[in-house]
Amino acid sequence: MSTLSPTQIAVAQTLESSWKSLCKIGGIAALIATGLFIGDVVILISGNAMLGSASSWLALMQNDRVAGLLQLFFTDLVGVALLYPIFFALYAALRRTNEVYAAFATGLACLGIAIVLATNINYSLLYFNDQYATAATATQQLQIVTAGQSFVALLNGTGPLMGGLFIEGAYVIISISMLRSSSFSKRIAYLGLVAHGLDVAHTLVVLVFAPIFGMVFATTIGALLLTIGGTLQLIWYPLVGRRLIQLGRFAVQEQTVATTVSRFAS
Repeated sequence: MSTLSPTQIAVAQTLESSWKSLCKIGGIAALIATGLFIGDVVILISGNAMLGSASSWLALMQNDRVAGLLQLFFTDLVGVALLYPIFFALYAALRRTNEVYAAFATGLACLGIAIVLATNINYSLLYFNDQYATAATATQQLQIVTAGQSFVALLNGTGPLMGGLFIEGAYVIISISMLRSSSFSKRIAYLGLVAHGLDVAHTLVVLVFAPIFGMVFATTIGALLLTIGGTLQLIWYPLVGRRLIQLGRFAVQEQTVATTVSRFAS
């Protein structure tokens, strides 16, 4: 006879189904995020360099609104939001291997994502653009440009840097957990360590070198690390997304077998 009551079996199956669904959602989110991040690369290659100053951006918005909006990288903002289901799916896949580290990484990532989203200046700049367009005098426009420049400075502020450090640090922890799990291949784990480790190094270089050698030197060195790490991440994300979807499908088969066995056992 089965040691589980029908209610307990139903609860177990529901929980397993929830984890299965979470893996699939996270896998799909990882694939979508990959496409969005590739879109960022295309924008950069096409000549729409990252936002330099409020005055140049406001002037661009008045002449070419589409080009101005591209400089705000809204696709990257959506990609960051998609990290929530990705991390929860990774927790679901790794919870049996090392639940403590998986939970810690997920919590750290959630904090980092919240910081990045909260410190994003896109909508603030759009507000400044509307004010700039309706300004009656050159003096008012100058005041708006000055206020907008203070927001542009936040792009290299502590908030985005620490948010990125938390997210990439969480991915490093996740990659280490992958090495101890049979759910992911060693190739995915080591690629994650290198890709996200370089991103962590980029942030640390900026945080440490900027006060000593200046922001220009720090961002130049950091940009090299970020370019290599970011390129590797464009390979890592689809591999992880594909694997999470596979794990979700496997959970369906596993649940079906468990249900059949429980019926015969009872």
